[in-house]
Amino acid sequence: MSLSRCSQHELDDEYKKADKNDSDMLTTLNKEKGWITEHLYQYQSFWFTPAAIRGVKRAQQCFKAQPTDAILVTFPKSGTTWFKALIFSLMNRDRFNFSSHPLLTKGPHDCIPFLEAIIQDETSYQDYRISCSPCCLLATHIPYSLLPASVMSSGCKIVYVFREPKDVLVSNWLFMTKLRFKELPSFPIKDAFDLFCKGVSHYGPFWDQVLGYWKASMENPDKVLFLTYEDMKKDPIICLTKLAKFLDKPFSLEEEREGVVQEIVRLCSFENLSSLEVNQTGVQHFSPQFAVANRHFLRKGQVGDWKSHLTPPEMAEQLDEITRQKLARTSLIETLFGDRIPYTAKA
Repeated sequence: MSLSRCSQHELDDEYKKADKNDSDMLTTLNKEKGWITEHLYQYQSFWFTPAAIRGVKRAQQCFKAQPTDAILVTFPKSGTTWFKALIFSLMNRDRFNFSSHPLLTKGPHDCIPFLEAIIQDETSYQDYRISCSPCCLLATHIPYSLLPASVMSSGCKIVYVFREPKDVLVSNWLFMTKLRFKELPSFPIKDAFDLFCKGVSHYGPFWDQVLGYWKASMENPDKVLFLTYEDMKKDPIICLTKLAKFLDKPFSLEEEREGVVQEIVRLCSFENLSSLEVNQTGVQHFSPQFAVANRHFLRKGQVGDWKSHLTPPEMAEQLDEITRQKLARTSLIETLFGDRIPYTAKA
């Protein structure tokens, strides 16, 4: 069904029918212990909550990407909030001045919605697309192999952000324990560690998602940009300049002289974002059943915080070994560990 031709009544009927089909489908899927909900389900080789499966399916069925769209993709807790702010500021710098910028009163998730959430409400989606024309900015956690077909056929730009897996694990655990359903038993980090190592986490396995986008960036570098969280933290000016060029919105010499790049970095810094009232008091309603307080999205934003939580050291060593095996023959090994086994994109 084409989203643009659905009435709200037709869409509601379609969703009710699909919800029944989804419920029936869940009984056929492999399931494991969940991080927030009771279970995660394996759908098309990746692990999701039932609500996430619904969002992925809606996106696959209804989303019609345009060539001018730009999509930010992350594994959960890989810098999503920060990169939403950076990309929104970069792409809209000719529309807003920094003294009255939307990010001062709106959270990054309000500025760039998640595709799998907004696509489920036709009115919200259409209103958003109109408001951000001609370039529609969206975000998603959907793995590359599960993206709507129109994303690749349209030629729209994809920005993927990779973060060190030990920090991803710890950040996910800390975030999801705050949101975990109260009727469920406690969720110690050892449980999260064991599940993560098995690949069982939201939108996981982590390494499969990373590899999908890394290979796509090797094969289509003009359409898929692969960035690392750590590089952006280390040298945001260089990374933001590279990002702007990729998104066909390069900084002019005049902008560079006037310090526009530095101003975007300052506006979107962890310290600035976390100090704003909207990011301390606001709430994100990703679905009628799932809402998250904005204060939970900005914790520390540090590189290497895993050292405070992954004990004993054998936990980190085991995770590093899995990462070496899973990401072998990629340049990511050099990024993470300083060694490299060459990769051939068509191998």
